[in-house]
Amino acid sequence: MAEFDDIIHQPLRLKIMAALNALPATAGLEFSRLKKLTGATDGNLGAHIETLAKAGYVAVEKAFVGKKPRTTVTTTAAGRVAFARHVATLQEIIAGAAR
Repeated sequence: MAEFDDIIHQPLRLKIMAALNALPATAGLEFSRLKKLTGATDGNLGAHIETLAKAGYVAVEKAFVGKKPRTTVTTTAAGRVAFARHVATLQEIIAGAAR
């Protein structure tokens, strides 16, 4: 059996990765959209995105639109592989429990 990815397994990071992996590989989500999807606070979401970025699972792009800052988060190839492995581990557990 594969093992959990301790970085992705945390509930908020799992939500972030699930939301990003539902998109095409090159698409990302703005911070405000991720905040709405996850129900996280600014600080909590920022900290978890930073953890994912340090692991190489997401890329963070900061820009300004007019005078407003815009942060966009996308998954990396490594992040997509790690997420797929983590989901496969969860599916193995579920399949084993159904026996």
